[in-house]
Amino acid sequence: MKDAFGLPQSLLILGGTSEIALATARRLIARRTRTVRLAGRPSPRLEQAAEGLRALGADVRTVAFDALDPESHETVLGKVFAEGDIDMVLLAFGILGDQARDEREPVNAVRVAQTNYTGAVSAGLVSARALQAQGHGSLVVLSSVAGERARRSNFIYGSSKAGLDAFAQGLGDALHGTGVHVMVVRPGFVRSRMTAGLDEAPLATTPEAVAAAVEGGLRRRSETVWVPGALRLVMSAMRHVPRAVFRRLPV
Repeated sequence: MKDAFGLPQSLLILGGTSEIALATARRLIARRTRTVRLAGRPSPRLEQAAEGLRALGADVRTVAFDALDPESHETVLGKVFAEGDIDMVLLAFGILGDQARDEREPVNAVRVAQTNYTGAVSAGLVSARALQAQGHGSLVVLSSVAGERARRSNFIYGSSKAGLDAFAQGLGDALHGTGVHVMVVRPGFVRSRMTAGLDEAPLATTPEAVAAAVEGGLRRRSETVWVPGALRLVMSAMRHVPRAVFRRLPV
């Protein structure tokens, strides 16, 4: 069960090698979390992530999970929940893709959409149903400010995150009053492996800063968290820029 501050004792991460997710796990372990399940494709990196969290004193186990295999999600995640209650599910998997390549090779664009949106819809619904069955828990969904308005430079990735964001908001509405809390996290540019080599955007942040914002959101039972918070005002303004003007912006 969660503590008096709304922080979880048990955590399931979908996307177990995500730098943001692991930073969040480290922060929560330092507070109260004692059980962590890292779900992802089997790899040395996943095992290394598990070892790193074990060194902090948590009971950590890896779970073979593939976002692109939705037919397996009920079975795989069902086994995790059958072992005991999960206080928090962190949906953290996703890929950035390569905009120029993906425009030329639509099969790659489809993979971005299937990973970031279709896989998340499947895993999100399975997790939400399990949380509802146990009567409590949080589902934290890593979205992105890229989903707020499609930009020429990354509209394939942005559109997948826009779909994910809308799905998570609707799921939160559907679960209101059930004891299950859904929180959407919208980071801006995060300095990580995924963005290595890209030009850094204004108001860039770090996995650790996102983790701190997640903790704060859990304590407040927020429904939406922007990282950094100033992006809320920036994106509110960007949404209302006329399209003809928006096209001329260096975004």
